[in-house]
Amino acid sequence: MSHPLTTLWRFSRPHTIIGSLCSITTLYLLALEGQSPAAHPALYGWTLLAALSCNVFIVGLNQVVDVALDKINKPWLPLASGELAMPVAKRIIYTSLAVSLIAAAFASWLLLAIIMVITLIGVAYSVPPVQLKKHHLPAALCITLVRGLIVNIGILLHFIYAIHHQYRLPAIAWPLTLFIIAFSIAIAWFKDLPDTEGDAIFKFRTFPLLYSKAFALRLGALGVSAAYGYALYWAFRRQSALLGYGHLVLLVLFGINCAVVRLAVPASVKGFYLRFWFFFFAEYILFAVWAVVYGGVG
Repeated sequence: MSHPLTTLWRFSRPHTIIGSLCSITTLYLLALEGQSPAAHPALYGWTLLAALSCNVFIVGLNQVVDVALDKINKPWLPLASGELAMPVAKRIIYTSLAVSLIAAAFASWLLLAIIMVITLIGVAYSVPPVQLKKHHLPAALCITLVRGLIVNIGILLHFIYAIHHQYRLPAIAWPLTLFIIAFSIAIAWFKDLPDTEGDAIFKFRTFPLLYSKAFALRLGALGVSAAYGYALYWAFRRQSALLGYGHLVLLVLFGINCAVVRLAVPASVKGFYLRFWFFFFAEYILFAVWAVVYGGVG
């Protein structure tokens, strides 16, 4: 039996927690525009707590609703394996939701509104009878709306107003947001690549089931490659060698990740998807380094 904290960590889907940590930290650094990262610790702390708690609520709710499906697709998850009891899982998600709303309220009314909207989208995504994730277009829209648009634009505006007392977006917000939108669409497709067996049984109309795994992989890879191309164009047009060469290296690594995946081998597909999240983390880390080096105004 795992340690309770280890079980909680696995229940929270660590790759999504790390992704939220990277995004919130990077948006905070971009909003500082040259100020010390230690200038607004309470603002950063409350925002991060709200985002991470909301993340746990959404991924936890998804597991509570989908425990039968996960016994086929992801039997190693704590709830599906029986390692975590259903009543405990429900207490975790309800507590996480309460913590998220309270922390957001301490940060700003805008963050509270953002967290409430994200929560509602998360419920609509997972819970019947709506359960948007059963259909690939609404599922992709939910993920893209939250990860791509609401987080990057909404939370950046929240930070900028709290720090500079005005609502505006720096130019750097647009290449980051457009890039993450493309990534989020690919995430919506790639996440279903390892799960076709259970999805078929439960009649989920996912992209790989409707059009084939190969087509989902190719189209997602094309979209992400186009996003890298735009990022490279933007970086070199603004004469930012850091962002330019950083994206070039990541594009090469992404191409290698797509080239080595074997769609007929479940372990290879799972490894591909987990490595794909590395590129999500790396994108935010690259912009975070840029914000620190150039003070957010390079």
